[in-house]
Amino acid sequence: MADDIPRYRPYHHPAGGWGAAAATAKVLMEQSVVTKGSRALLSMNQPGGFKCSSCAFPDADCKKTLEFCENGVKALAHEATKFRVTRDFFAEHSVSALMEQSDYWLEMQGRLTEPMRYDAASDHYVPISWDDAFRTIGDHLRALDHPDQAEFYTSGRTPNEAAFLYSIFVRQFGTNNFPDCSNMCHEPTSRGLQPVIGVGKGTVVLEDFEHAEAIFIIGQNTGTNSPRMMTNLVEARKRGVPIVAVNPMPERALMKFTEPQDVVQMATFGSTEITSEFVHIRIGGDLAFLKGIMKVIFEREAAGETVIDHAFIAEHTVGMEAVRAEVEDQNWADIVEASGLEEAQIRRCAEIYIRSRATMICYGMGITQHQQGSRLVQQIANLLFLKGNFGRPGAGISPIRGHSNVQGDRTVGIDEKPTPAYLDRVREVFGFEPPRAFGHHAVETVEAMRRGEVKVFIGLGGNFIRAMSDTPRAYDAMRTVGLSVGIATKLNRSHLVHGREALILPVVARSEWIRTSAGEQFVTIEDSMSNVTASRGVLEPAGPDLLPEVEIVCRMARATLPDSHIPWESYVEDYGLIRDKIGEVYPAIYADFRNRITVDKGFHLDVPPRRRVWNTPNGKANFLVLPGLAANDPVADPAMLRLATVRSHDQFNTTIYSYNDRYRGVYNDRMVVFMNAQDLADRGLESGSAIALETISSDGVERRVEGLTALDYPMSRGSIAGYYPELNPLLPLDYYDRISGTPAAKSIPVRVVASSGA
Repeated sequence: MADDIPRYRPYHHPAGGWGAAAATAKVLMEQSVVTKGSRALLSMNQPGGFKCSSCAFPDADCKKTLEFCENGVKALAHEATKFRVTRDFFAEHSVSALMEQSDYWLEMQGRLTEPMRYDAASDHYVPISWDDAFRTIGDHLRALDHPDQAEFYTSGRTPNEAAFLYSIFVRQFGTNNFPDCSNMCHEPTSRGLQPVIGVGKGTVVLEDFEHAEAIFIIGQNTGTNSPRMMTNLVEARKRGVPIVAVNPMPERALMKFTEPQDVVQMATFGSTEITSEFVHIRIGGDLAFLKGIMKVIFEREAAGETVIDHAFIAEHTVGMEAVRAEVEDQNWADIVEASGLEEAQIRRCAEIYIRSRATMICYGMGITQHQQGSRLVQQIANLLFLKGNFGRPGAGISPIRGHSNVQGDRTVGIDEKPTPAYLDRVREVFGFEPPRAFGHHAVETVEAMRRGEVKVFIGLGGNFIRAMSDTPRAYDAMRTVGLSVGIATKLNRSHLVHGREALILPVVARSEWIRTSAGEQFVTIEDSMSNVTASRGVLEPAGPDLLPEVEIVCRMARATLPDSHIPWESYVEDYGLIRDKIGEVYPAIYADFRNRITVDKGFHLDVPPRRRVWNTPNGKANFLVLPGLAANDPVADPAMLRLATVRSHDQFNTTIYSYNDRYRGVYNDRMVVFMNAQDLADRGLESGSAIALETISSDGVERRVEGLTALDYPMSRGSIAGYYPELNPLLPLDYYDRISGTPAAKSIPVRVVASSGA
């Protein structure tokens, strides 16, 4: 940090623009990759190049020479960094000493360079050969009393080929324990949409932005979490399309944005007003808002207007009358109270929706990370059904997923609740009987650890234990495991909070080439709109002892299953063989995968609701009722505030790029809480006051975070926000959506208490 004094000053400039350009240049210089990084950027998200390892937003058909954003540059710069973590580094730093360092400090040490083994006697990681590392993994897995004593985590950065083989290896081993990063973010999409439209994915493609007549963005900070989407929003606004942004925080990019690649805007310091209607909702008020819009529609229908698409409803759906009855039963006073909005604004938003002949609703974790996250997603679908906003250009539901291949991993088999049809295909293609019992999602994995039931944990990428809820209890749980394995590009907290034995296995990064005896290989990625494209690294790997994910998975499989008839060695050399098998297991969407992926733009996986085909048990799109107006359990404490944990602009998931959050005006600090001015005054506080937060729960566990600074910020009343993962200790492990298993990190009930250091 430049100094130890937290500073807060409002950011009045548009998002993007010269601020983004300066941040891009700065990060390339910080990582000493100005020339190397700039050259690689010309290949990022381009035909023949590699896919950005940051967000999962689609490429714009490569219409631009430079198809990247500020946060994509940060991800690449930190991946291509000149800094290295070597055996000398581990000899110098014990694990206990490393635990005292910040997540930012760990990130800044650079790329991992060789496999390492934890030595308990010295409390240091020491070198281990790849052969010995795989032998260690195989020995531990084969020694288990039952395959369910192992957990196999997957990060969304894992490409399709490695994720697919991982799913086959683990199922041949005998378990469906697949905790996944999706469990912590968009699993409510996967679980919530399936019974509604027949697929757990969005139905929008990039071209729909060109035809939309209204765009709703609910609970999604576009400018930080999917910045390339801003181009589409700018173009829509220039056409006069109304954009309704629903959020408890007025995020800067959704107010005003300057395209860094727009020469005229940059030269004239111009910008585009993005949001035509900002809906300053109370945390957890989304259900009331959605029902308010539906209530307006039903009121106008009752008054004699034809607002609903009755032909679509009659032909394609069931269940509308039950939804109508429940919505009509809600009164406006309760809707206003629950949402924190004025009735007049809800009616204005309803009018925008009613007038539009093609509406898309985009949403993020502000919807999914509630106790009723899956059912909130279903209510968005209900609203879209009313006007037939599926299967027409410019319309549909659009979950804006975060990690670059988190959707693809789910598509190719990373699923703790596999369908019988999928398991039958695995048996037919690979010739073994896969396990049928459901496995563990992320929360269940930690619960099993706490019960002493987990003996091996393997993390294929990611920073599992730092991302999890209830940090102290999650840490204690991981330390009960016999062996933990971290497969990663960079050092992170999960390598320091480990099992009694531990391995760190360094992996080739997305931007780096993969060369085998069969020639140069590429991997594939599925973006958040179901487009599958190739990714070919262009940089030399960070060290000679790195292995690609595919090879690591195959060698773990061979070490664990020496009698397996699956040709793991062949898959290491020729990734086309893997794609052939993906096509055999998924013939409906991945047939002829090997040949289709040679096209520069890749291909779009079939999403039946785009054709108004509903692969649900009854063959219809299903309206589903969620009674009442509460997205979370009620809390009686009058001092309660709802806390949403959020990312800063200089952050990707648990990766911290700096202590700054430019758009929110925070510098040199992450231990801050954003609060409404009146909420501060009601507690006798002012901006800059030192506070602590304490979770309101009934399980008898005290959860408290000290050393926080309260900042006056335009939050909705009763709503506060602070940074993830620093505030994860406040999120109880048991506080999650029961349908999806996703922690309710956007609605933690807390109270402000005096800081012990105040």
